[in-house]
Amino acid sequence: MSIWKIEASLEQLNQRHRNTLAEHLEIKIVELGDDFMKASMPVDNRTHQPRGILHGGASVVLAESVGSFAANLVLEDGFFAVGLDINANHIKMVRSGLVIATATPAHLGRSTQVWDIRIHDEADKLVCVSRLTMAVLPGESK
Repeated sequence: MSIWKIEASLEQLNQRHRNTLAEHLEIKIVELGDDFMKASMPVDNRTHQPRGILHGGASVVLAESVGSFAANLVLEDGFFAVGLDINANHIKMVRSGLVIATATPAHLGRSTQVWDIRIHDEADKLVCVSRLTMAVLPGESK
């Protein structure tokens, strides 16, 4: 059974994030399962640190983006979710290609949500593990 309260195509979901940091970094939602969301991000000059490897902050942006996208899709009308806390453990260096983040819910409460996000490279090697806590607030979503 699906956890999503909002139905939309991948194209529609990606259009909602125009003119944002996610668009600038080419973060794209690539898959929506019954209880997970996947997003990709290229590893290139926009996401490198000076040594030419994926910047840890870029991994955190990807994790928070996919977790936030997912968090807002499980809410009823009249509520929206914003990031409250995030942490990340950087496991493996990546120099190029794509990284793919998978967000799955650990807790979907009325006032908070907790999402587990695992980022892998194109060879399916673990790059980063992140946990995102979202605050659920009353108001209209965008």
